[in-house]
Amino acid sequence: MRFDYFLMAVNSIRHRKLRSWLTVVGIIIGVAAIISLITMSRSLESTLEQQFETFGANKIFVSGKGFQGPGTQSNGLTTKDVETIEKISGFEYVSPGIFRSAEVKYKDEVGFTLIGGLPAEQYEDFYTDGGIKIQEGRVIQENEKYVANIGSRVAEKMFSKELGIGNKIEINKVEFKIVGILEEIGNSQDDNQINIPLEAAREIFNEPESVDTIIAQVKTASDIPMLQEKMEKELERKRGDTSFEVVTASQILAQINQILGVMQIVLVGIAAISLLVGAIGIMNSMYTSVLERTKEIGIMKSIGARNPDILWIFLIEAGLIGLVGGVLGTALGTAMALSIGPIAKEAGFPMVITIEIPVLVLGLLFAFIVGMLSGILPAYQASKLKPVDALRYE
Repeated sequence: MRFDYFLMAVNSIRHRKLRSWLTVVGIIIGVAAIISLITMSRSLESTLEQQFETFGANKIFVSGKGFQGPGTQSNGLTTKDVETIEKISGFEYVSPGIFRSAEVKYKDEVGFTLIGGLPAEQYEDFYTDGGIKIQEGRVIQENEKYVANIGSRVAEKMFSKELGIGNKIEINKVEFKIVGILEEIGNSQDDNQINIPLEAAREIFNEPESVDTIIAQVKTASDIPMLQEKMEKELERKRGDTSFEVVTASQILAQINQILGVMQIVLVGIAAISLLVGAIGIMNSMYTSVLERTKEIGIMKSIGARNPDILWIFLIEAGLIGLVGGVLGTALGTAMALSIGPIAKEAGFPMVITIEIPVLVLGLLFAFIVGMLSGILPAYQASKLKPVDALRYE
């Protein structure tokens, strides 16, 4: 019997193709928006986790409270703070860093990018621990000063002519020789960065004592909470204030994920509005269908159809409209999400788009349920029609 209801619902949709497809479009747009946004946000979260696991799993970062990330200045960290942290046992190395945007000149062309300065003797360990590889040339070595390792995008795209080993560039009007080109990391910031010895960075930025951030590589991951607490206590005791922040990679990642979570809720909420419009479209279409088939309902009731039979016929029809919209919307949303991968890579952030089956199934079920719910009132109205009144309807 229920299969007969299904066939009747399919026939009804087929006989009203244009109206049915226009109704389905609203569901397609809503489901596609939700699927694509959820897929992209979860893929972004996964990509960031992978990058943090590679780069900063065993690192603790210290910065001044005014430091908003590479390219901005800190507020108050100095070489004395570095010395304080170096006295704490449990670290493989402690790297003071300066990160500033600067003018970069090659021949007659000028560009601007991020310059990173770390101790020359620590670059090899820093690259190894961060999973950073040299594509061409070599790593900056101890006692070197006016040399540079450049990111892949700096080499390939910053100037009209590709940079190579041995080329000389000017950073803030000081000449540096390129000794190494880094492999593409997949992060636009790192791939567009130029690394130079800390001593040279202090000179070109006129910062003899200041430090933007301190990166401490921990020997044993399980010691991170204990070492973080020690660093906070020692720095507060030596400095006499708390104008600094000590954070781990996991804490930074948790903050980013929290922001992404809020953004996801907001964006999905906005996308859900279009799905609500689609639901209203289904309801409107079903009310119209009830009016058009009033006599048909009267005939079915006069030959023995019960109220639940009529109710199910219209509910299944509404559910089918929602399900078709869900299938097409899921396919469209998946395609939209996958298309973001190449675009993100071109922009310097290769995001690995992961298609999750539970998300797709959720999209289909959600669309079907929305369709069914939208059809409840029209179906109920149809089921309550009296046979005599329905047969007299013109």
